[in-house]
Amino acid sequence: MKFIRRFIIFILFLIIFTTGLIYAFYIHLKPDLPNISSLKNYEMQTPMQIYSSDGLLMAQFGEKRRIPLKFNQIPKKMVDAFIATEDSRFYDHIGIDPIGMARAAFVVLTTGHLKQGASTITQQVARNFFLTRKKSFLRKIKEIFIALHIEQLLTKKEILELYLNKIYLGYRAYGVGAAAKVYFGKDPKDLTLSEIAVIAGLPKAPSTLNPIYSLKNATERRNIVLDRMYKEKYITKNQMIEAKKEKIHAYYHTAKIQVYAPYISEYVRDWAIKKYGNSAYTDGLDIYTTVDSKVQQAAQKSVIDNLLNYDERHGYRGSNKKLWSNKEVNWTQNKIENYLKKIPTYRPLIPAVVIGVKNKEIQVIAKNQKNSIVINWEGLKWARKFITNSYQGKYPKSAEEIVSKGQLIWIRKKDDVWRLSQVPNANSGLISMNPYTGAIEAMVGGFNFTQSKFNRMTQSLRQVGSSIKPFIYSAALDSGMTLATLVNDAPITKVDQWTSSVWRPKNDPEQYNGLTRLRRGLAQSKNVMAIRILRTVGINKTVNYLTRFGFDAKNLPKFEPLALGVASITPIKMVRGFSAFVNGGYLVKTYIVSKVVNSKAETIFKEIPVKICKDNCINDDLVDESSNKYLAKKIITTDNAFLVKEMLKSNIWGQGYGGDWWRGTGWRAKVLNRHDIGGKTGTTQSSTDAWYIGYGPNVVAATWIGFDNPKFQLGKHEAGGKTAQPAWISFMKFALANTPEDKNEEKPSDIVIERIDKKTGLLTSSTGNDSMNEYFIEGTEPKQYVSDEKQSYDNELLF
Repeated sequence: MKFIRRFIIFILFLIIFTTGLIYAFYIHLKPDLPNISSLKNYEMQTPMQIYSSDGLLMAQFGEKRRIPLKFNQIPKKMVDAFIATEDSRFYDHIGIDPIGMARAAFVVLTTGHLKQGASTITQQVARNFFLTRKKSFLRKIKEIFIALHIEQLLTKKEILELYLNKIYLGYRAYGVGAAAKVYFGKDPKDLTLSEIAVIAGLPKAPSTLNPIYSLKNATERRNIVLDRMYKEKYITKNQMIEAKKEKIHAYYHTAKIQVYAPYISEYVRDWAIKKYGNSAYTDGLDIYTTVDSKVQQAAQKSVIDNLLNYDERHGYRGSNKKLWSNKEVNWTQNKIENYLKKIPTYRPLIPAVVIGVKNKEIQVIAKNQKNSIVINWEGLKWARKFITNSYQGKYPKSAEEIVSKGQLIWIRKKDDVWRLSQVPNANSGLISMNPYTGAIEAMVGGFNFTQSKFNRMTQSLRQVGSSIKPFIYSAALDSGMTLATLVNDAPITKVDQWTSSVWRPKNDPEQYNGLTRLRRGLAQSKNVMAIRILRTVGINKTVNYLTRFGFDAKNLPKFEPLALGVASITPIKMVRGFSAFVNGGYLVKTYIVSKVVNSKAETIFKEIPVKICKDNCINDDLVDESSNKYLAKKIITTDNAFLVKEMLKSNIWGQGYGGDWWRGTGWRAKVLNRHDIGGKTGTTQSSTDAWYIGYGPNVVAATWIGFDNPKFQLGKHEAGGKTAQPAWISFMKFALANTPEDKNEEKPSDIVIERIDKKTGLLTSSTGNDSMNEYFIEGTEPKQYVSDEKQSYDNELLF
């Protein structure tokens, strides 16, 4: 009895001592324990996602992939699997598991090392949210205290929800929602029991137990999880057996991008980081853009098709890689396929290896293609030898002249026909915006983002060539000229008085028409006329005028070649400037982000586009400053904008909208068969850059093509109309497909129509082919009629 009494006293003493020790630890550690009430409203770190205007995912940025789920969105079998594997007494304990702790303590006492954990799910929540994974006695004590607090604050379901959303499961996947997507490309509700068990087995060692790293390890671990689920009576024996039979099919699934728009995504990412800092990567921001997914895809296709067509016109540069010589044994298909896995894909181009060449066809093994591909003569005959961008060899007569077995080549599909191709040396881009709001609706910054992340639409200062002329002609109208003003289209020779050097600017082509009306001068891009107009208006005055359109004065050289387009301007600024001719004379602010929504579904940013306030609207003096900032700035008169827009129509339709007296440099766009479009070609000296900028109802778009290194030329006969405009035409065909033609465009109230003589620009009573209707600002129309006997220009502006 005495022994029993002493033993009971010892046990009571031990309990009191242990309790006191724990309490002392608690008092000591209490100041360092975190405030766990934050778990009630804890926001998970989730990546930034970028969407098109029609709600399709374009990009995801962030180190952690996470898809937060509510408890009722997590399959019961998923919850059961984790409880069976990680904490079978989860529903019975108060945050700590004394039995598990005793087992861990025994291991420590017998081995001297803390090899076996006793952490409950609640303790793991404590560690994942507030502590580190470093093993130490002090951390373990803190973990216990925090777990006890958590159990008092949260329900079991709330604890599980936090745990299953927070836990790291390998390959940047945090939480079961992300893991289901990363490994199986599924939502959790669509997972099989086998797949659930694979994910539930990952917490122990996500780097080595995941099915991508080791299918063997993942299978063994899955089976352990299934055994535990059966033992805990969460599944039947038959379910366990069937799940173990199932083969694991897992591979790394990236975020399911629905719209391929990498240049836009990068542009928006940069905007978000500048606005919100690096927290934009983790705050779960959903950023909605102004980009229409279908319009963007049309822009992408238009740019790539046109660039590859240009590249093929200049010949085949040949393969620069041969995997085996003619004397060596051909590589096996498996070896070729493994080699091709390492070669990047520049969509739509696919790397391939030639395995057979005969007469007028070749056979290739291509990356990610199940079967070998035969390319017939239709896809090969274009490949004459590249010599320079201006000269090519003769067209080939057989496939042997083009490729040989073992060569690494590039192929693509065009109109469902496989053809030989190559990665273009030149580059290209397109940008489209709404001229009334400034919203960017499509942007392609280059041929391939993987190849080059440089955005040529927003970052590249390129000489604009003749696409500057509409702005110079606008300055001419502002100075008093009219569409009927005659300017001398004749050669110019200028001798520098100091160096005696001679400058002889020429038209391209070298054709001169003498006295020519302004409308035709712009439509046919007459260089010498633009120079004479610049001289008349004045260089300083013209440069100042051009800055109204948002161009930087430092990029507008103050000498006569300005009229020929030596100014360097980004395409995004060019479409913004062109928009003023379409919207009635206003400079709108370009933007691409329409709104930003945070993880709580709250809109934290919303773009308010500037409003175009038509003539005679509310007096600016009566508009308060906060409202006034949303009004677009009026930079040219509505009449001026209308007249320039008219000249841009003639660039496509020529004399009299379809007449055959002369045609503009943009005549190829007639194929669109609508008269509410217009534009301007642009070609720089030596054809280093080619542009086409034009408009349709509610859209202004610019296309550019050239080499990133401006030392390289596009080649002989390459110019804006031939080289850049086809991409614009292809894009506008889609962009305007559902927009009816505006056949009754309203003209400003003070624009009048007069009948003029085509040759002199003077008034005429003739209704024949030698005359036409022309627009004038009221009061600027000619006052004199053309004489049948003598043509007089006394009272007309003549240069």
